[in-house]
Amino acid sequence: MTSYPENAARSASAHWQQVWPELFDCDRDLSLPYPHVPVSALLQTAARRFPDRAACTLFGQPTTYAELDDQARRLARALAELGARPGRHVGMFLPNIPEYLIALQATWLTGATVLQLSPLMVAEEVAHWLEAVGCHIVITLDLLAPVVMGAMGRGPLEHIITASLVPHISLWRGWLYRIEHLRRNGSLRLREDAHHHRFDNLLQTGPLEQSPPVVPAEDVAVLAPTGGTTASPKAVMLTHRNLVANAFQLRHWVGGEDGTESTLGVLPLFHAYGLTTTVLTTWVKGGTVHLLPRFEARAALRVMERYRTELVAVVPLMLNALNQVLRRRPRDLSYIRAVVSGASALDPAVRAEFETYHPQHLVEGYGLTEASPVTHANPLGPGNRPGTIGLPLADTEARVVDPVTGVGEVPDGTVGELVVRGPQVMKGYFNNPEATAAVLRDGWLYTGDLARRDADGYFILVDRKKDIIKTSGYLVYPAEVEEVLAMFPGVAEAAVIGRPDAERGEVVTALVVARDQARLDLAALERYCREHLGKHKRPRQIEVVAELPKNFLGKVLRRRLREMAGRGPAVGPAAT
Repeated sequence: MTSYPENAARSASAHWQQVWPELFDCDRDLSLPYPHVPVSALLQTAARRFPDRAACTLFGQPTTYAELDDQARRLARALAELGARPGRHVGMFLPNIPEYLIALQATWLTGATVLQLSPLMVAEEVAHWLEAVGCHIVITLDLLAPVVMGAMGRGPLEHIITASLVPHISLWRGWLYRIEHLRRNGSLRLREDAHHHRFDNLLQTGPLEQSPPVVPAEDVAVLAPTGGTTASPKAVMLTHRNLVANAFQLRHWVGGEDGTESTLGVLPLFHAYGLTTTVLTTWVKGGTVHLLPRFEARAALRVMERYRTELVAVVPLMLNALNQVLRRRPRDLSYIRAVVSGASALDPAVRAEFETYHPQHLVEGYGLTEASPVTHANPLGPGNRPGTIGLPLADTEARVVDPVTGVGEVPDGTVGELVVRGPQVMKGYFNNPEATAAVLRDGWLYTGDLARRDADGYFILVDRKKDIIKTSGYLVYPAEVEEVLAMFPGVAEAAVIGRPDAERGEVVTALVVARDQARLDLAALERYCREHLGKHKRPRQIEVVAELPKNFLGKVLRRRLREMAGRGPAVGPAAT
């Protein structure tokens, strides 16, 4: 087992008790490395430590910690009057705007659980999750209200609270926004009544004065729908303890001085990666989150340059988009202290190009929603090893076990299933004991990812366990084949899947995107594969597609790939 070397539980506990004594004063067990408090304590403490510091900005408008705390307490009172309380759920159907932060904190102050809903969901998906968890309040953007309104009266939904971007944008953009609002909503009437409430009007009420409910650390703070890329969707239950622990783990990892640094808030907050790395960790630091409702490379660079943002969490897709803008107008990014890339493997070429703009540190990490989400990261400094996911975070254990039996560690350098254990590991899947039992065993989370550990304790991801291709008795790791295909000059992106075959069990099939929409020489690509891949690894069919289907974090949707296979121009068999 390996854990982050310089951070034993006792040393971490001593550090945080010194920095955050007000939280540990109310903690019964001072041997715990992190405060045993609800997530709401993070913002409350930051507001006491740094009341006048900007907690967030949006389009250049700051909101201080004192203002954020006050508005959250006002909304908490309104939510409580609408029935929010321990055991109930409040849905968040919002982009990255200050109202999202206010709504998160307000929900936690009432003791209710946050249901994270992606603004990319369609009405059917939203209605499914509202009914599945019994959610009776949803907070949304007025532009997204039509997606939610259909669920009113057909399930548990009783109240819709709508926020607007108009207060955050210029006058002329406000007119355009109102036109778009009319276009989307049509005849749908959003007048305030007993079931529809305007976010800004609810903030006019008095703040929640009474002490918030005592929320046990093991209570669920967030329900996060997940699993749609590889299996039927499930909802991860992340407790207050999970989220607080991961925020403190990342605070220890990132270093820096409290109350001084800022973070780019472009990762979607409806995902654990964005929520924990850009919001909760920043609250622990007393830093500033510079919010962007959606990622656009030029806009992100403008924000980074304006505020000289020290901390940037991204996915590889974003780094690639930033590179494309920076090629046309190179800029010095040396003010960025740390860029962390997660969610999918970082292409070495994308990494190398971005590093030419001189960020101080560019590191890769790893996590999954079931772990709040971060479990591994490379050190910021000499220990950074490109191509690895680094070392487990503080108080996190990691093993590589036999991928078939799930027991017994395999030797260093051998591929097996990555399993992790730590305070950030989820409570389980909501109302799904079978799925929970399949991945949680004796406190260990079975990630479904194949990895190997080197002699120094660094972990290297190989592939998803479910994505392994079994052909003619051989095991083929798609990532290995994809890496070779991506090196071919005419290939911009590549994805590899296994297709059923009566003779071989499965055959290796590649779907590739041509670089710059050029015509791809498939015969040359076939010859290239023969030179660089063993016979069993070579794609027997190569298909050219316009683009690879991906989710909002840039992960390739392999289920969609299997549906697409056989539709595009192809060459094959490519390996006889």
